[in-house]
Amino acid sequence: MLTNFPLMALALIIYNGIMFGLGGVALTWQTEIFSLNMVSGATWVFNLGDLMLTIGLVLLFIEILKATRVGKMSIIDHLLSTVVLIIFLVEFLLVPGASTSVFFALMLMTLIDVMAGFSVSIRSATRDVSLGDTL
Repeated sequence: MLTNFPLMALALIIYNGIMFGLGGVALTWQTEIFSLNMVSGATWVFNLGDLMLTIGLVLLFIEILKATRVGKMSIIDHLLSTVVLIIFLVEFLLVPGASTSVFFALMLMTLIDVMAGFSVSIRSATRDVSLGDTL
């Protein structure tokens, strides 16, 4: 059952933990985590928003890999991912602290997760049907 847990929910939990962990204070996602001087002479600044987006992209990659599984439990995984997308959307529309570009990008990643999950499942199901007809 743990493999059916939608990992994008972790991004939602982490975002809310950071946002509400500061007592509802408007957190600036531009808070610098570290900076590096590049060979070109420019300075690359990695901020808290970049970290959240990086976490989201890693989770999205794992979710897309999970979408390739075939079986009855994959349907539950897709449904739970859809619920997480709905939670993202409602929070984006109703919670002032979620009205940021970082949250919007995480919500888009969740939308891609849902679309990819259903698309891969439908595509693999049509291949199973076509293989079954040729035998």
